[in-house]
Amino acid sequence: MIWHRISSFILGNRIALIVVVLLSTAFMGYQASKVKLSYELAKILPVTDPDYQRYEAFKSRFGQDGSVMVLCIETDSMYQLGFFNDWYALSQKIRKIEGVKDVVSNANLFGIIRDDSAHTFRIRPLVARPLTTQIGLDSLRTRIAALPFYRGLVSDSSGRAHLMAITFDQKVVNTKNRINLVRKVEAVADSFGKQHILLGSGTPQVIDGSGAAGTVHMSGMPYIRTEFSAKVSKEMSLFMGLAFLVTGLILFYFFRSLTIVLAALAVVGVGVVWATGYIVLFGYDITLLTGLIPPLIIVIGVPNAIFLLNRYHEELNRKRTQEEALTIATEKIGETTFFANVTTSIGFFVFYFTGSPLLLQFGLVAAFGIMTTYVVSLILIPIIFSYLSVPSAKQRGHLERRQVSGFLTWVNELVHTRRTAIYLFIGLVTAISIVGAFRINPIGYVVDDLPKNDPIYTDLKFIESRFKGVMPFEVSIDTKRPGRVLTPQTMTKIKVLEREFSKYNEFTRPLSLVEAVKFFYQSYRGGDPKYFALPGALELSQLASYAPQLKGAKNAAGGSAFKAYMDTTFRYTRISFQMPDVGTVRITELVNELQPKADSIFNIDRATGKRVATDEQYEVTITGNSVVFTRGNAYLLKNLAESTVLAVVLVSIILIILLRDIRLSLIAILPSVVPLIVTAGLMGFCDIHLKPSTILIFSIAFGISSDGTIYFITKYRDELRNQKLSLDQAISETIRYTGISMFYTAMILFAGFAIFAASTFQGTVALGILVSITLLMGMASNLILLPAFLLTIDKKRKGVRKE
Repeated sequence: MIWHRISSFILGNRIALIVVVLLSTAFMGYQASKVKLSYELAKILPVTDPDYQRYEAFKSRFGQDGSVMVLCIETDSMYQLGFFNDWYALSQKIRKIEGVKDVVSNANLFGIIRDDSAHTFRIRPLVARPLTTQIGLDSLRTRIAALPFYRGLVSDSSGRAHLMAITFDQKVVNTKNRINLVRKVEAVADSFGKQHILLGSGTPQVIDGSGAAGTVHMSGMPYIRTEFSAKVSKEMSLFMGLAFLVTGLILFYFFRSLTIVLAALAVVGVGVVWATGYIVLFGYDITLLTGLIPPLIIVIGVPNAIFLLNRYHEELNRKRTQEEALTIATEKIGETTFFANVTTSIGFFVFYFTGSPLLLQFGLVAAFGIMTTYVVSLILIPIIFSYLSVPSAKQRGHLERRQVSGFLTWVNELVHTRRTAIYLFIGLVTAISIVGAFRINPIGYVVDDLPKNDPIYTDLKFIESRFKGVMPFEVSIDTKRPGRVLTPQTMTKIKVLEREFSKYNEFTRPLSLVEAVKFFYQSYRGGDPKYFALPGALELSQLASYAPQLKGAKNAAGGSAFKAYMDTTFRYTRISFQMPDVGTVRITELVNELQPKADSIFNIDRATGKRVATDEQYEVTITGNSVVFTRGNAYLLKNLAESTVLAVVLVSIILIILLRDIRLSLIAILPSVVPLIVTAGLMGFCDIHLKPSTILIFSIAFGISSDGTIYFITKYRDELRNQKLSLDQAISETIRYTGISMFYTAMILFAGFAIFAASTFQGTVALGILVSITLLMGMASNLILLPAFLLTIDKKRKGVRKE
């Protein structure tokens, strides 16, 4: 037998195998030391997805849309001289930080002056230096109020909330340097906030919506992503420590042996090193998902040691010698745990087929890590205990522990005498769960993984309440011909589209070529706010004589005012909006409503109502960070059913190989499916949304739950074949012996996944709690429902034979 030869090889080549494991682990440890955090946006959509490709094309022309960090304060003292000068000084300090490209606030605005002598426009800062008089500040306030271009961008409608927008250099947005940059901005902003704490009547103040003084609210995609990365790094270390602690304590409680605890944790520690090394070797970084892999390896890897040691002790109790006991344990459990680890790996590896880079990386590394930990456990556990003394009868007494054996005796009686009640109960629970499953709400938010009292969340909501939002929502326009962006026809269409967007309360005022032209035209007409409008074709031509950029001239003075909205060929342009974090459902509704309207505005002849000729058509695409996040969420939901079904099919094939009975294999898979249905019901009744973080639950839980099926089936088959027992006796013996390991494993897995409840990410909390509950139900299902099925099938077969 192959497994007997493997067992003999391991115990016959102990020194050589230890050297090989240590050297290879040292190499993987070196690789693991180079692991680094990901600083890019999570790549959910596959690179072949049209929405992803359009977004990448947009970024290649205009840069990263999520590169602005915002500071927001609320005060009645903004236009008091001392406070305003401090606000100005804050903007200057931030501007000088390396990596900051631009700062925009009411202390950093620009005005446009028409210079007739030079026949051009002059762009000048409204505030060139700290102001010296209150009269000068009052005059500045009046000038800002007369510039509609800035309305709603730097101050809210009440005039109490004020925004400072900090644009980061594109080169640092997706690198480690972003963290240091954000921290420097935070430091000077916090210093400003502390400086202006409310101390008494008449003292300058910064007050947030809850009444707290001295608060500077921070948000924007660079800030949110930086804080997320910091939390991922912190929680990875936290979960590693908790996983080792929790599994160690439970192992010690079950085995009452420090040697066993240290040996088991050392072995899974090797697995963690390998898994982390795989992340580097595959060219990946630590993300919110891959950061969960090391603690998962600990939790999932320990059961390998439990089954090996329990079988080792079981064989010793049968009066085997140490060598015989280790050989049998390695042979029998090696086969069982091989198939069990394969099914667990399948639960993760199916994510590889989703095509999503985020899930692909997670699934591939987890699957390799799990199988490596299995191999290391199979090699090291027998070798380690072959050098240790034989455990005493007292140390092996855990196999007869009263509480566990009493529970298993109750299970055995229930299975043999109460099968009808079992089926009725499972049927009722499943029916109720199906009702709950239909109540699951598939919706995701950019920051909904954070608790409602987290500063990232509260600051975002504060800013949304004053300025609508900071989430990018972009319209990309391809005019199909170089220079066509600058035509009056295109600008008119952009104006109409902006008016259509203004009907939706979710959007801020737009930033676009048209808005810039309106700003220049206001200056061209003497600065009167009523001329903040798009001029007609004739006046547009006159305006262009002062602004050569509007004729397609490159490198002209003032070109920076337009380059953010046009590419260098003047073929492509953009309209930029900001919006609140309204969730994927609402964003999908907005895109579905606005995309046809945009297409109609640009490609339908209003006079005839017919589509314009092909060579006159525009391509208008709604994109941006918010849209791509929504598309990614929808993509994952679509792949949820596919990945779960694929996992069920692959595990069913393994059971068919083991049992060589298709009908029995399909029945055996049901105990692992029922917990998934119950979990879906819990999500529906508890209003836990289906989103990227919770979408993982089903495949992972199924892969691990099916381990119990493998453990039970292989032991049951062994009892039938080798011990020559009847089916009733084989069921009883399997419950008695394998039930102990299954119970221990269930407790380890339950507690191990429960540690994720300590996360600050609500999705990770839900993942941990729901997988814990699912695995506990899986253990009960495999110990009760599976043997009940096996007995029922046998009775029916006997009835058929009698007839």
